[in-house]
Amino acid sequence: MNIPMLDLVAQYRAIKDDVLPAMMQVIETQQFIMGPSVSQLEAEIARLSHAKHGIGCASGTDALLLPLKALNLKPGDEVITTPFTFFATAGTIHNAGATPVFVDIQPDTFNIDPAAVKRAITPRTRAIMPVHLYGQMADMLELMQIGRPLGVKVIEDAAQAIGARRKMDGEWRVAGELGWVTGYSFFPSKNLGAWGDGGMMVTSDDAAADRLKNLRLHGGAKQYHHDEVGTNSRLDTLQAAILLAKLPHLAQWSAQRREHAAYYTQALAEVPEVKPPVVDPANEHIFHQYTLRAERRDALQAHLKKEGIGHAVYYPIPLHRQPCFAHLGYKDGSLPQAEQASREAISLPIYPELTRPQLDRVIDAIRGFYR
Repeated sequence: MNIPMLDLVAQYRAIKDDVLPAMMQVIETQQFIMGPSVSQLEAEIARLSHAKHGIGCASGTDALLLPLKALNLKPGDEVITTPFTFFATAGTIHNAGATPVFVDIQPDTFNIDPAAVKRAITPRTRAIMPVHLYGQMADMLELMQIGRPLGVKVIEDAAQAIGARRKMDGEWRVAGELGWVTGYSFFPSKNLGAWGDGGMMVTSDDAAADRLKNLRLHGGAKQYHHDEVGTNSRLDTLQAAILLAKLPHLAQWSAQRREHAAYYTQALAEVPEVKPPVVDPANEHIFHQYTLRAERRDALQAHLKKEGIGHAVYYPIPLHRQPCFAHLGYKDGSLPQAEQASREAISLPIYPELTRPQLDRVIDAIRGFYR
């Protein structure tokens, strides 16, 4: 039995009666650009995020780039972030005109270490960009306490964490609620994925929302009137309609992922060579990925491939060791926790439609390798 890393066809079969009519409604009206589904989705995602405003855009990358551009960054300005994430996090910092400053991660959750962030603050720091990696929120309370007194904005990269929660001072707070602006991705593989590219920014800052709306429309709120040079980064109406049809399923999909994760973790507890993901007790994880630390990771990867078991390595080269950032001066050993994670991390299938026999097949393959 082959097990894919992700099976979007299985998801489609389960929800096509919801999604196809939503698409046809857009097609019948021919309102493909900034149609009513876009503003409806913006309102729904803002509500989910406990934020005042949602601003749709063309991709998760743009959902990070546009807030950075709204900071009017200059050469020499710095944005602190994690090296253990997808390239877009640091790439957008560079493309917005600032210097990414990489700090190490916490070895248990893989998320950015607030103590390392605090040590990295300089007079040039303009923003902190934590990533809620794999679907688990970073320590936003600590990060906000670092940034707020200094006027340093916190931009949440929640591309993998829509709907994730963290208990702070006894109260549940969600991804997108605390940061100045938060970026989401609707890439098809995400927990809430479109049938193409798409992104969303959420914020409770009225001025930021107005600026971001302008930036995504060539820098002008009124057609042919441009207050600044923006870009074309609109969320397609078709994608918004698809996402609206999927959104009512999101909570159940996340619950199913947590159930699969608990089953994996219990079954793999007897395999000392692997360490299942650690969930911070303050967090409710949405398990965009279920990521192990594994001894002899590369050999395990080859074994899983031979066995027809889907898997992925996120991320084999941390960002501070990428050739394009060599000029920043990081060396091998500069950020040891991120580097160790890049050698040990491997992710297993975790999508909601997995069956118990499929989960058992993955578990048996891992047990068989280490036996």
